[in-house]
Amino acid sequence: MSETKVAGAAAFAKFMTVLQAVADAPQPPTAASLARSCGYPRPTVYRIVAALAEQGMVAETGGVYRLGTRLMSLASRAWSQFDLRAALAPDLQALRDATGETVHLAVPAGQEMIYIDKLESPGPVRMVSRVGSSVALHSSAVGKAYLAALDDAARERLLRDLPLPARMPGTVTSLPALRAVLDGDRARGYAMDNEENEAGIVCYGVALCDAAGRPVAGVSVSTLLFRRRDDPQAAYIDPLLRLRDAAAAKLAVLPASSGGV
Repeated sequence: MSETKVAGAAAFAKFMTVLQAVADAPQPPTAASLARSCGYPRPTVYRIVAALAEQGMVAETGGVYRLGTRLMSLASRAWSQFDLRAALAPDLQALRDATGETVHLAVPAGQEMIYIDKLESPGPVRMVSRVGSSVALHSSAVGKAYLAALDDAARERLLRDLPLPARMPGTVTSLPALRAVLDGDRARGYAMDNEENEAGIVCYGVALCDAAGRPVAGVSVSTLLFRRRDDPQAAYIDPLLRLRDAAAAKLAVLPASSGGV
């Protein structure tokens, strides 16, 4: 490989090598394991991950590193131009119109889901969420729908290190309880956030799968508790399931996902 003449390119290449190693690691890596996989001295790796963490490109928890929220936000902007959003635009619009509520399209990003599209409810009260923001896997409708749609091995790999903070009194915070919820969600085909992220907000979500049957995204309908319809099945869940089935044909022609975990 020819040596680059661009100033700073060699140092930047080291940063990118370490960042790629964090992304590719089957488990969140330590600085020592990054030094081994990248072939750099450990002090060099410590300096690189410290700089990456300062910029929000990685996050350190308990001595291991994961991709950071700033990187996820940047990735979500790229996703916003991806075929998925364009392919589903008419379906998302129809879902919003049918339910009269806010619709989100989200993709998995490490231990979170990132919103890549949002269609506001025509009602006077709006959700504070925005494109590029993230929600936890264990307490959101899109996150639980995504987890429920994973095969058992992929789900367990993700659950093993998944933080389960109590965001609201009803948030599921134990692995056995979460596994039971996900089994139920898988059986019925949708997930629910019953005031588990925010007081007064209820969400219903489904996973969207690629041609290989692996979940690549989630769609949710969010409503305010005081205006939730008397028949959620007919008002929100059935339209979501129709979107999921309609999206399957469109997603079948897109490249198969690597699984997102």
